Amino acid sequence: MSNAIDARLAELGLTLPDAPAPAANYVPYVIVGSLVFVSGQISMNADGLITGKVGADLSVEEGAAAAKTCALSLLAQARAACGGDLSRLKRVVKLTGFVNSTPDFTDQPKVVNGASDTLVDILGDAGRHSRSAVSAGALPLGVAVEIEGIFEIA
Repeated sequence: MSNAIDARLAELGLTLPDAPAPAANYVPYVIVGSLVFVSGQISMNADGLITGKVGADLSVEEGAAAAKTCALSLLAQARAACGGDLSRLKRVVKLTGFVNSTPDFTDQPKVVNGASDTLVDILGDAGRHSRSAVSAGALPLGVAVEIEGIFEIA
């Protein structure tokens, strides 16, 4: 599946970042049995952090684009957990998405769809997962989105 995933990433014009290092006293992932619990990945791209509050500073579409970067970082962490061999990745089990948004904002699911859609685009049915999408009054470093994930590996 690793070659298939690499081919699909290339077809989509996507590149996985290096697995981001933790910013505090925690590990980027923990493996328990066949599950990989990936710590929250924050919205960032080659230009740096994607910050702002969805519903004030950012549109739903911009929030979804920020969530997409979180999905790529989650997949990069899963790759690291698999020793660089994504053929060991069986499926995405669950995502929990946090959206830095205004108190009256109610489209958190549309924002987190940016991550969900990306994982399904890359992994097909193995990318389908359960999910929560919640609002946060603030997120670390002022980022727009943070998403954590659970993956199943072989």
